[in-house]
Amino acid sequence: APGGGGCAPAGGGSVPVLFCFSVFARPASVPHGAGYELLIQKFLSLYGDQIDMHRKFVVQLFAEEWSQYIDLPKGFLVNERCKVRLVPLQIQITTLGNLTPSSTVFFCCDMQERFRPAIKYFGDIISVGQRLLQGARLLGIPVIVTEQYPKGLGSTVQEIDLTGAKLVLPKTKFSMVLPEVEAALAEIPGVRSIVLFGVETHVCIQQTALELIGRGLEVHIVADATSSRSMMDRMFALERLARTGIIVTTSEAILLQLVADKEHPKFKEIQNLIKASAPESGLLSKV
Repeated sequence: APGGGGCAPAGGGSVPVLFCFSVFARPASVPHGAGYELLIQKFLSLYGDQIDMHRKFVVQLFAEEWSQYIDLPKGFLVNERCKVRLVPLQIQITTLGNLTPSSTVFFCCDMQERFRPAIKYFGDIISVGQRLLQGARLLGIPVIVTEQYPKGLGSTVQEIDLTGAKLVLPKTKFSMVLPEVEAALAEIPGVRSIVLFGVETHVCIQQTALELIGRGLEVHIVADATSSRSMMDRMFALERLARTGIIVTTSEAILLQLVADKEHPKFKEIQNLIKASAPESGLLSKV
């Protein structure tokens, strides 16, 4: 790897790395060959409570030849023990959460038949999820759908119409951020925002959201279309995600933000979707 730390190579499938942030320094390990994204994920797992995600950061590597930190070289991969640090830039970046159809993608996560009896308010989030997908079709917004181990857990529920989805993908990984999903996003020019909903909030939704913000994307989680088996798990996941700079919002707010103007040619159709109001389930009282 370019610009290596100059220490002895580590054996096995993982490499020891010292992660430094502010006054903190914590040893950990990453898989051999880990790159920028995995380093960011590790920083978030170690220092998530201290990192202000409304700021921009640079990752730096300690270079023995210079006896100081240098900006992480392009294409850097961890293949030996090293020391890295996360440095906040001085400019504060405000997360406004603006949405436009041309820069937005919808992620529908694991809304599958076998989850029906276990997930709280599952019928309600199906109803809201279906309206979101109808809105996406009206506004020409790409939709990416995953199904967790469909061989055992079944396909997406019949109530949700996947007509026109850009990608419907089986998975075993909890996060939706699979190589096929990353490739699909790369085909869409100017993607800035991901609208994310489905199950379970504290597992697949949470892990997907953290991976997406680690890649510099803005994430909007639709609270009235997202649930878990346990409301305790759901509540603490949403609280944690909001602290990392992820936007927790509602389906009506999303749809109206996307049309933005009463004169929008699709406003009446979006308004009709909204008039089929969200179920009075009490789900939003448990955010």
